[in-house]
Amino acid sequence: MQIESLKMYCDLVETQSFTKAAQISGVTQSAISQQISMMERMFKSLLVERSKKQFRLTREGQELYDYSKQILAAYDSLNSKLMELKDIISGSIRVATIYSIGLHDLPPYIKKFMQGYPTVNIHVEYRRAKQVYEDVMSNIVDLGLIAYPVKDPKLEIISLRKEPLVLVCHPQHPFAKQKAIKLKALDGQKFISFEPDTPTRKALDRILREHGVEVPHVMEFDNVETVKRAVEIDAGISIVPQSTIRQEIDKKTLACVEIQDGEFFRPIAAIYKKNRVLSPAMKQFLAILKNAA
Repeated sequence: MQIESLKMYCDLVETQSFTKAAQISGVTQSAISQQISMMERMFKSLLVERSKKQFRLTREGQELYDYSKQILAAYDSLNSKLMELKDIISGSIRVATIYSIGLHDLPPYIKKFMQGYPTVNIHVEYRRAKQVYEDVMSNIVDLGLIAYPVKDPKLEIISLRKEPLVLVCHPQHPFAKQKAIKLKALDGQKFISFEPDTPTRKALDRILREHGVEVPHVMEFDNVETVKRAVEIDAGISIVPQSTIRQEIDKKTLACVEIQDGEFFRPIAAIYKKNRVLSPAMKQFLAILKNAA
């Protein structure tokens, strides 16, 4: 039995999905099913109780999973150490990120990394925040990049930087004539919002509430690009990370106004599963993200 067989088995146990396990390994769902059947024949034990309603390991299946994780951790550690001894930086890095970070923050860091390590392949998935956490926990990706990180005992969180939040409006909006504005002036203004379950929306709601500001949420979107498009047609105002509006400010399709009441930031962090053995490539990529901060 090969290491890859143990990895497929662990991926299946952690995702509780033949489809997701197949996605991680780049094989068909049928191949995963055949692999599990082969292992059951080898160990002469039922490992997974297959049911449409739930996924459950047998006692033998749990034992195999526990030992497989130890074997895989030792193998990854050995492989990483040998690569470091040979000064080899290669392989691939799978990253899941929310749209705003992936589109506006990540590209220059990827470019810098690829210039130094051209043999490393970086694959980026654009996801909603909740899905980023799920992909990291399920080992579908190696790293996640998120805003307003949520502590979890199963995750390592690497703080990267804090992005200023600014008010944006149409260039013809009365606010556009001001260099800075107090939050109280937003009271009653039509507001273009992020969807209620997004971390940025929750943070903005808290800021407005703490300053006694009430705004009608006339539109709600799940990413900053559609928020900006709505503001560009003068459907309302919004508050967004400053880094996401550089092009619009240069083209004068949006106006940016500083907020006077204090400094408001959106924290950005990298996350990965605790106890994960970081490859040399992953270590170097994280170093570039941190140093750039």
